[in-house]
Amino acid sequence: MAWRAWCRMSTPLSSEEITRAKDALPGWAADSAALSKTFEFGSFREAISFMVRISFEAEELSHHPEWTNVYNRVEIRLSTHDAGNKVTAKDVELARRIERVAWVR
Repeated sequence: MAWRAWCRMSTPLSSEEITRAKDALPGWAADSAALSKTFEFGSFREAISFMVRISFEAEELSHHPEWTNVYNRVEIRLSTHDAGNKVTAKDVELARRIERVAWVR
């Protein structure tokens, strides 16, 4: 992706754009400040392996999630700091990638 196109991805999305994105992301919650979802796995090991797998996607996008892990649960919150902690296309793209690799819903 060209640098200019990537920079434009840091522009906050409108409420309508966020709603459309959320509708295409099953189980995700959204407001102007973040996209969020909780994943529950069968074990701690599964939860950690999920986080490791997502780290590769995040690193490729150079866009890193805010997340927590407690035993088998991973809570993810996506917002873009350089856009004033608002939802941008970067967050939507990372959420899409997370959904593609998640084996639990």
